[in-house]
Amino acid sequence: MFRFTTSDGLSIACHEWGDDVAAPPVVLHHGFSASGLINWKAPGIVDALVAAGRRVIAIDARGHGASDKPHDPAFYGEARMARDVSELIDHLGVPAIDLAGYSMGAIVSLICASQEPRVRRLVTGGVGEGVVATGGVDTRHVPSDAIVQALLVEDVSMIEHPAAAPFRLFADAIGADRKALAAQASVVHATPIPLDRITAPTLVIAGDDDPLAVHPERLAAAIPGARSLVVSGDHRSAVAAPAFAQAIVAFLAG
Repeated sequence: MFRFTTSDGLSIACHEWGDDVAAPPVVLHHGFSASGLINWKAPGIVDALVAAGRRVIAIDARGHGASDKPHDPAFYGEARMARDVSELIDHLGVPAIDLAGYSMGAIVSLICASQEPRVRRLVTGGVGEGVVATGGVDTRHVPSDAIVQALLVEDVSMIEHPAAAPFRLFADAIGADRKALAAQASVVHATPIPLDRITAPTLVIAGDDDPLAVHPERLAAAIPGARSLVVSGDHRSAVAAPAFAQAIVAFLAG
């Protein structure tokens, strides 16, 4: 693991595997409340990429994993996290990266790719037409304020929105900093992303039973030249589907 310091002074942790220097490194950005290890290493995606000869770097987003976790919402938002990815590229000193993001990380990756010419190829997972409709993760399924309430309430029996309960239970299960997560949830991206500016070849992957990633083909249609793929699974299990890892490896090798 290595760290770099962002332009606003936070220490960001990155996990690294492989040592290939011929191809651009693959940067992986996880979803809300998870981490690089939980989202990408545990399901076998990192191992699949390394077996294919790639250098892989999984970032722990601010507020997550081993990175700094301020409680002030001013430090958060997917646009700020996208800037962190650009600053990671600066830190690496490489001319290009391949970028893959899941859920919150997919929004980060889309924002980054819309403004960062050093993204060579792009993969998004766990999002669909909600990105086009809401400008970010699909808050039509579970509102952001409901997630904030679920994270901050002392007694889980007091969670008001049923769809928000899994976010609290997951955060408790992994010992996450709930105040840091609530700060991010309070400022989720909700303005149009200029998807038409993305020039990197893009693959949109979604689980067939994922309520946060319905109609991935509509997201792909909004990105020039992008295509979509549906694999088995819901929002948490789709990343573990063998087809998910296989598709990422094949697409990024193109």
